[in-house]
Amino acid sequence: MTGFPFPTPLPAAVPGNDPSDADLLLSPGSLAALVDERTRAAIACGALHRIDTEQCFVDDGGVRFLVRVVSSLRRKATAGSARGDAARPAVNPFLPPEPELTVGAISRSHLAVLNKFNVLERHLLIVTRHFEDQQSLLGVADFQALYACLAEYPALGFYNGGRIAGASQNHKHLQLVPLPFDGAATGLPMAPLLGGEGPRCSRLPFAHAFGRLPPVVAGQPVQAAHALYRALLADLGITGEPSAEGERQSAPYNLLVAADWMLVVPRVAECWQAISINALAFAGSLFVRDRQQLERIRTAGPLRVLQAVAGNGGASG
Repeated sequence: MTGFPFPTPLPAAVPGNDPSDADLLLSPGSLAALVDERTRAAIACGALHRIDTEQCFVDDGGVRFLVRVVSSLRRKATAGSARGDAARPAVNPFLPPEPELTVGAISRSHLAVLNKFNVLERHLLIVTRHFEDQQSLLGVADFQALYACLAEYPALGFYNGGRIAGASQNHKHLQLVPLPFDGAATGLPMAPLLGGEGPRCSRLPFAHAFGRLPPVVAGQPVQAAHALYRALLADLGITGEPSAEGERQSAPYNLLVAADWMLVVPRVAECWQAISINALAFAGSLFVRDRQQLERIRTAGPLRVLQAVAGNGGASG
């Protein structure tokens, strides 16, 4: 793969947003055991709810998409309507997070928290200790926390930049899921299409910007990742707009982050035919409420679904 031309030299650090290794509190090699231990305890006390799913595969354009039928999504939506949740004041589940779901501190700025309604094993939320809006651009400290977790075991990081991008909470949180996905034969279903020259992967039919991290400059892996992220956003015309809470994104987007590459996808819609689409869909993993939604995706083709919510890309094959 050839990656996006990387910006050199690295941009100057933003004052107050230049964490050092001393800010990391996670002991290397400890995360998997901590997550598993906290998961067992949270299930035992009823704080964490495991959600059963039916797994199906849909082949499209060289990708074997993993589609999970999560019937509890339907029950949750129905129950919320019955309770009148839309009229109730929003509660921030991350300020503070439930102690029973809190794995521990990643850094001085971020905590590792379990997903209360767990569909994926070792699904981890990387949450800011203090409130930051989900539509704020990611900073160096966010990447420091994310890459500290990515170094622990094979995993994919992702971020839903705003409600239209699939975010369910306004408090800034990145997410981490282990690879390979449950039931998937390969590490990442979308991997066969992640190639090509420059910021475009020629086989991806939806709008995107892709880049690989170069050999990391010694002592600057986090800054390098942040610089690539900003370069990919700029390539798509997404900028930071000044606000009281820092830089606010000018448009919604999804971000996928691996150890050595990133993919940014701009969003034009949250749903396709009432099916909510988040960042994991662009990695090849979709969630539906029932088999009727599954069949709609199968009939249309998952890549067409992604194209509808992200806009047209520059695929040539």
